[in-house]
Amino acid sequence: MLKEPHVTVLGQDPSSRKSNINCNSFQQDAIVTFNGWQYCCFYSFLQSEPSSVAAEEPLYVHVARRQLPHGEWEVMVLEDYPQTTDDGHNTVQMGICPGDGTIHLSYDHHCDVYRYSVRGLATNPTAFAWTSSLFTPTLDYLPGLPSAHRHFGYVTYPRFGFLGEDMFCSFRDGKAGLGNDYLYVYSGATGHFAFVGDHLTGIRSNPYVHGMDYRNGRLHVTWVYRAFVHYDGWDDPLDTKHKQQAGPNGPENNHDICYAYSDDRGYTWRNGAGKVVADLKKGETVANDTEGIVALNIPKNSGLSNQEAQAVDQDGGVHVLNRDTTDGGDDGPLWKHYYRSPDGIWTQRPIRPITGRARGRLAVSKTGDLFIVLPDFAASTMRIVRASKATKYTSYNEVWTGRNLTGEPLVDASRLEHDNMLSVLALSEEEGASKRRKIVVLDFQL
Repeated sequence: MLKEPHVTVLGQDPSSRKSNINCNSFQQDAIVTFNGWQYCCFYSFLQSEPSSVAAEEPLYVHVARRQLPHGEWEVMVLEDYPQTTDDGHNTVQMGICPGDGTIHLSYDHHCDVYRYSVRGLATNPTAFAWTSSLFTPTLDYLPGLPSAHRHFGYVTYPRFGFLGEDMFCSFRDGKAGLGNDYLYVYSGATGHFAFVGDHLTGIRSNPYVHGMDYRNGRLHVTWVYRAFVHYDGWDDPLDTKHKQQAGPNGPENNHDICYAYSDDRGYTWRNGAGKVVADLKKGETVANDTEGIVALNIPKNSGLSNQEAQAVDQDGGVHVLNRDTTDGGDDGPLWKHYYRSPDGIWTQRPIRPITGRARGRLAVSKTGDLFIVLPDFAASTMRIVRASKATKYTSYNEVWTGRNLTGEPLVDASRLEHDNMLSVLALSEEEGASKRRKIVVLDFQL
């Protein structure tokens, strides 16, 4: 069992809104460690404890850092961009480029909002006072790309990730059931982005990515497809039906777990058997009918979620967390661990029953064990389950249960692997009628 964690409160969560804007599973790196410092991004108010909070009250991007292992958190507020739309897609994402030490932020989505820091901020952090002046103003473009670049009309689900000395960026352009994913690389040497290509294309569907991880020179991606259901007004630029959590293009239309990888930083993609299936330099793409990309056939209406979680272990094994009903039973879907072994064999095993729709998280420890963080919205609890490398990830042992926690947990995967410290970003809910929530970091020493 894990010992009780050290808990740090970073800010106030806007609990009056209908949609969570902090702690959503598709925030790949809202908490991340680099160069001995931990960073975190979230939305909160200008006042840490507003006397009365309305749903439309503006929120602001907050960016926090601390020097590990025991430094105090410093929190900066980017006060020049008030966020007012009550939409859970509008989260804030963060990326760090190792080559030049820049920190990148993307936020308030279903549009195109981006900013980045001065060079050297993450590689030489003690040289900079932690203030908002370190970041550019809000931009509607990625530096280095032509001003007329065609993919910035409808950005959703951006994610950043380490790519050696560089950094990748991907996002969806489109709507639920109808969109594609695009890939970019930011160069630490030039300070510019380059467009790699349309790495995932949806044909009357859209891919929902579990995660993208660069490990030992290989970029891994897993996803599900959501089939498109026609509805009146789908092509109206002002249409908002795609933002609904159910119908006409809701999660009941999710199907199949797919996998592809690239050994040249995203330009050439191979299926699970190693066959080249898309050369982005030639304008090719991975599409629904691309040979060999379906790892596990899971039909629509099976409870399959979108954008749950992915992790890649030190041996190149690929882990996916999702849920489905294919194991039978009348109690709904089970959380399941879908695993591609280093020799390319996929297996799937149930973990435990699910109550609610909240999605979980995966991360790999320094010793190669898999930690699975599972929320329960209905009971306001969070469980941590461990699958050991020694058992080849075939058994799942609950090692901690916490109360009064909500949101979809986010994990600092880099700190867990390098320091054997499990840092979980979550929402802590007060007891009683107020139900006010705090943004917290739980630190578990393994």
